[in-house]
Amino acid sequence: MNDFLLSPLLGVIEGLTEFLPVSSTAHLRIFEALAGVSLGDGFWKMFTIVIQLGAICCLPIYFRRRLAAFLASFAGAVRAGTWLTHPLVLTLVAFVCTAVPSLLLIKLIGKNLESLFTMAVALVAGGVVMGLVDALFARGKLGTRTEQMEGMGVGQAVWIGLCQNFSAVFPGVSRSMATIAAGQLAGMTRASALEFSFFLSMPTMVAATGYDFVKTVRHGAESPLGAVHMTPHTWLLLAIGFVVPFVVAYAVVAWFMSWVRTRGFVPFAVYRILAGGALLVWLATAWAGITR
Repeated sequence: MNDFLLSPLLGVIEGLTEFLPVSSTAHLRIFEALAGVSLGDGFWKMFTIVIQLGAICCLPIYFRRRLAAFLASFAGAVRAGTWLTHPLVLTLVAFVCTAVPSLLLIKLIGKNLESLFTMAVALVAGGVVMGLVDALFARGKLGTRTEQMEGMGVGQAVWIGLCQNFSAVFPGVSRSMATIAAGQLAGMTRASALEFSFFLSMPTMVAATGYDFVKTVRHGAESPLGAVHMTPHTWLLLAIGFVVPFVVAYAVVAWFMSWVRTRGFVPFAVYRILAGGALLVWLATAWAGITR
């Protein structure tokens, strides 16, 4: 496939799936398998990092007013002694609860990153969990509702951060799905759980993707991605890979926030189950063909 067709296609897939609870990692890997393209060399591995950064950079722009309000209120929270439950601190608490276990489980995480079977099972299991949690929420069986991030507690942040580790260990779970479902189980409304998921995505994704990108650029062949020789051609591809997911993801975030205020997550749960089931059937068919 031509590079200038592949790069925007990957950017669109990333932008569409990064913040929806359907797993961008699984969709990129499935596309790679179905299209018969290889994203295993150093440049395309770096490209997948760049498209993630492009998507995440839309969040500070979209939530600029909320971020400005939180920054403005932080000094007052410190003076009042309520800083520990300030949204910015809670985001950091949840991030630490994700980062520390992820570092300890880094070898296990690496083993699952290329497994389509793991992704298929995670898509189905995550869809079932999301559907059940949203159904319980709709019936009012999940306890007290936290309407906004400002009403969160430390326990909720710790719980959500720990649950996000499932998406790291089992690609296909989706960071968004894990944090949204965890938030609802912790008594948060759909909108507040989704908003906190977006805020938690900022430090989590910047730390994960930025670390790999810097190692690749600075250490060349010694990096986990291997040697990457940059040319005007590859720099242009990276630029496309940054801009396309940024634009697409911004539109998706705006639409998703509006959708969640009036509807639930069941359609995404159903999609996950169908997509995961279809992938399992495809893998079983391919395996049967190989063993004949």
